[in-house]
Amino acid sequence: MVLADMINQIRNLSRRDQQRLKEFFTNSLGSAAETESVFKDVSEQKHKDGYTCTQCQSTNVIRFGKYQVKTTINTIERQRYRCKECCKTFTDRTNTPLHRTHMPSKWLQFIECMIEGYSLRKSAKLIGAHYVTLFNWRHKILTALKQMDFELFQGIVEMDETYFLYSEKGKRNIQGRKPRLRGGSSEFRVISKDQVCVLVARDRQKRTFSRTIGKGRIIKKSLDEALGSMLSIQNVLCTDAWRAFMTYAKEKGIEHHRFKANGRERVKGIYHIQNVNSYHSRLKSWMERFNGVATKYLDHYLSWFQFLDTIKHIKDNFTITKMVLDSCSFSVNITYDKLMLSEFSE
Repeated sequence: MVLADMINQIRNLSRRDQQRLKEFFTNSLGSAAETESVFKDVSEQKHKDGYTCTQCQSTNVIRFGKYQVKTTINTIERQRYRCKECCKTFTDRTNTPLHRTHMPSKWLQFIECMIEGYSLRKSAKLIGAHYVTLFNWRHKILTALKQMDFELFQGIVEMDETYFLYSEKGKRNIQGRKPRLRGGSSEFRVISKDQVCVLVARDRQKRTFSRTIGKGRIIKKSLDEALGSMLSIQNVLCTDAWRAFMTYAKEKGIEHHRFKANGRERVKGIYHIQNVNSYHSRLKSWMERFNGVATKYLDHYLSWFQFLDTIKHIKDNFTITKMVLDSCSFSVNITYDKLMLSEFSE
């Protein structure tokens, strides 16, 4: 009788209110079911080679009962595991961005917001969660994505640096200079220690390296430390005319093509740096929406954009699931306090 009364009340609602009610049930019930499906995919991916302890990496692991999680639909039981070597217990979400987070049904909605590149406050308004909570979620995911890497570049590699203004956004009582408004600008007209160098290297198969490598002009030592063994004598290096690139390529014995900044010679047959320059342009344009990013978090944002560039900024079920699965493939132990107390290291 109660259900019949509810149905009659819904029928008496205006068309607009009925539509809003429909959207509410679709988002609440549908997102919970989708989230649970993704959690199952995370579990299958983590255990594709068998159970492994998250603490000691032992494979001597057994199933150890279940625990309950309440959703908007019902209560779900999830598996718990126990390592017979270190006696620690863990779950499928231990040491992932999902570990010890509440409101799991809102995770996929937040991933959608990240693919769209929304600010924390806009995401908080859409999802119905506090922006500080979403800040923590964002950087847990980005800490994992930052660990995604590859072993070697293939063939022609384009390399160039770009610069971002050094920022202590969010920090109180900044010493040595006046606070800047919405990112601000440098007091120097040339490249200086007031700017952070971001190195981008990219081959023709779109494998991309994008990291901060210190303040001021790029030097050969920074190139060596950043790229490590990713380059070999089988590669061909294309860069601008900055001398650090020339010295690095000469010492490594890598074939090197230089392109001067005056733009008189932009292409030498198949050799050019147009792909990496285009990547710089897209990165800079995307970063403008944040009105400046604290430099200590800049590598996280570089990883974020690199992922979005890989999926071509397409938001669909495949890319949303991919972002969750990729971020849950790496160990994440970062906490909100560690994030806030971290410092940029050159």
